[in-house]
Amino acid sequence: QVQLVESGGGSVQAGGSLRLSCVASGNTFSTYYMAWFRQAPGKEREGVAAISPTGTTTYADSVKGRFTISKDNAKNTLHLQMNGLLPEDSAMYYCAADSGLILDIAMLASEMYAYWGRGTQVSVSS
Repeated sequence: QVQLVESGGGSVQAGGSLRLSCVASGNTFSTYYMAWFRQAPGKEREGVAAISPTGTTTYADSVKGRFTISKDNAKNTLHLQMNGLLPEDSAMYYCAADSGLILDIAMLASEMYAYWGRGTQVSVSS
């Protein structure tokens, strides 16, 4: 099975930037759908950004224009560049992956992903 390990979280002031990383085990990383989800205390988990094996990306409206998802197949690593951070971005951020076919419209649905990391914390203060 696939193991995912996130890193790069931390505490920043509003307007700052962070770059999250997710390292995946296995030798079929390039064939996986990959995504970032987040969950704040007392709130439901929400999809933030996702990328297909062919490079198709999708973003939550709340982060569009501020966040960028990318992957490095040679290093089995997924990234999330987060710019212009806002206090409402504060949450635990999780990396997720799946080897199956996911339609574009469902790429931010947590039910589509079988493998999950433990998360990395992001805290944004004013």
